[in-house]
Amino acid sequence: MKHFSVAVIAVALTLTSTVTAQNKQPQDTTKAEKLNEIVLKATRVTKDNPVTFSNVTKEDLKSRNLGQDLPILLSYLPNVVTTSDAGAGIGYTGIRVRGSDATRVNVTLNGVPYNDSESQGTFWVNLPDFASSVESLQLQRGVGTSTNGSGAFGASLNIKTTDYSEEAQVAVSNSIGSFNSRKHSIQFTTGLLDDRWEFNGRASQVYSDGFIDRADSNLKSYYISGAYVGDKTLIKATIFGGQERTYQAYYGVDLETLKTNRTANFAGFYIDAAGNEKFYNDQVDNYNQDHYQLLLSHRFNNNWSASATVHYTKGRGYFQELQDDARLTRYNLPTFTNNGQLVERSDLETRRWLDNEFYGIVSNLNYKNSVVDASFGLAANQYDGLHYGEVLAGEFIQLPERSFRYYSNVSDKQEYNAFAKANFTITEKLSLFADLQMRLISYETLGPDSKIANFVTDEDYAFFNPKAGAVYNVNASNRIYASIARAQREPSRSDFKDGTPEPEDLLDYELGYRISKPDFNININGYFMDYKNQLVLTGAIDDNGTPLRTNSGDSYRLGLEIDAQFRVTDKIFLQPNFAVSRNQNQDFINDENGTPTNIGDTEIAYSPSIVAGNALTYKFNEGFEVSLLSKYVGSQQLDNTENAISQLEGYFVSDFNAQYIWTPKNLVKEVAFSVLVNNILDEEYSSNGYAFPGSVFVFPQARINFLTGVTVTF
Repeated sequence: MKHFSVAVIAVALTLTSTVTAQNKQPQDTTKAEKLNEIVLKATRVTKDNPVTFSNVTKEDLKSRNLGQDLPILLSYLPNVVTTSDAGAGIGYTGIRVRGSDATRVNVTLNGVPYNDSESQGTFWVNLPDFASSVESLQLQRGVGTSTNGSGAFGASLNIKTTDYSEEAQVAVSNSIGSFNSRKHSIQFTTGLLDDRWEFNGRASQVYSDGFIDRADSNLKSYYISGAYVGDKTLIKATIFGGQERTYQAYYGVDLETLKTNRTANFAGFYIDAAGNEKFYNDQVDNYNQDHYQLLLSHRFNNNWSASATVHYTKGRGYFQELQDDARLTRYNLPTFTNNGQLVERSDLETRRWLDNEFYGIVSNLNYKNSVVDASFGLAANQYDGLHYGEVLAGEFIQLPERSFRYYSNVSDKQEYNAFAKANFTITEKLSLFADLQMRLISYETLGPDSKIANFVTDEDYAFFNPKAGAVYNVNASNRIYASIARAQREPSRSDFKDGTPEPEDLLDYELGYRISKPDFNININGYFMDYKNQLVLTGAIDDNGTPLRTNSGDSYRLGLEIDAQFRVTDKIFLQPNFAVSRNQNQDFINDENGTPTNIGDTEIAYSPSIVAGNALTYKFNEGFEVSLLSKYVGSQQLDNTENAISQLEGYFVSDFNAQYIWTPKNLVKEVAFSVLVNNILDEEYSSNGYAFPGSVFVFPQARINFLTGVTVTF
């Protein structure tokens, strides 16, 4: 399985084989919208599907898009918990849905997998200001429908980037705020040229000192897209990426230090030869990531449409550290004699590199008539990774060579994915849903890793994931739905480094009720997620800051989610959401002391039993509105032992957001002013943490802080 299957690629390419040149005709807006919808068809759902979801548009993000990462902008969605290492939403951020961390949230960008193939994580710090290039997104909670990439064990997040625009415009955005935070970006679109061609782009820079000491972020990103828009065909080339340099802040703060110094950061700490306590200036994470996508979508007729995307992602970078008083043999360096003394330890400056490529093709074929709405997908993806470490310099030592490489490990992963899913309209009231997916995975590693003399993995997996459901329309305003879905997923690289993990298996049962009225919508959803060999977070982290996991045997998540939208008056709008859950390991085996012990049923780590949010919006007029956004996250365990010391306290925070849009009649089309006051109640809280036996570290978040910005559109 070293190379792509020729047959898979050939079938995928045939989905767009009928693309032909189009005669120049005036652009039909309705047809253009349908061409855009082809890209979304295979991965999005609607209220007619038995899936729980939330939709977010670029307009929803606009007023708060002042430099914070995308997960922070989504923090008020149902059953979503977010966190920020630097404490202010810029830099390394994370998202959890239904208690599942980002490695278990499937993310696609234009249908292309974004989760890192090995770690399975999503690192939004590599795509700063990406929200400015988002057209729309959909968060499906639970297993959801089949998509590309890693299995969805908590949710799937499908993101579509900027659509082509019919009118030319240029927008310049600038924002500033607390902790020396600032964002500068410029966007443009040519509009449709000759009714066929459009080009758009964006360049951004985001900087913040961070709330935590020295947790500064210096981020740059770009987005460039060109499209050919025919009557039945859309061809779109997109290139985007980013470069980040952040001072490390993944150690957190211990509980004792937290009492006196909430901004403490121990990353880079060392004691020099004179006995002075210092911090290493270059204790940084430095990474570049570039994405290339070529999309072809075609509507054959009113029934058939297809799309295919060829993609390539290049990532490269390192994190640099000072290893205080390191054992030389640990870094494959010889001991030596200095002034008659045997030297076995030294301060060392090191870099640990990741150089990787991810490429492949994803394709979809869609069919729709009055009875059947079906999608078929094929994808083949390849990942090549090189992990290696270098010693840059050391005290009193002479390196064998400049940037001495002390370990090197190669990895290779292939994934083949095929699915077929359809919605069948049985009667005017009843529709049935069926979804079949097959994933084939091969993963190999070879060579020494940072702490493993020879890290060798050679695993193959074949996962069959069926899903089925039904929607019953009680009347035009009320729907009941139910579904059962299976998901399986392979362990991550860090799981293999930590032992011999088993693949995970999940059965997700969902039962929901939707009410749609002109002045309000209510969604009620109950779920039972039954896991076998769930890889739960242990609460500990490795020397990269990566959370460690272990198979927990049998476990489950049982919950109820309610979200709603109310139009109270013509000016007042309310969007509450509430989730209550029980998340349990069954007969959990605790072996932290080296002796496996059954400690019975315990709460799954990082799984608060209550998560609630609300958005209260008052619209003074069409161009001026203010919102109060509130979030409550209940207490949660930082490990799976229910030890009282490892409990993270619950918290309640509120943000104030205001936007005023001025529309002059001259050269300037629009001027948008935005203000965001985070944590307006000035709460002291921590949104994340980790626990070793006897030690707990947490990640404090900023007290009251602000961002304000202006966007001028020409």
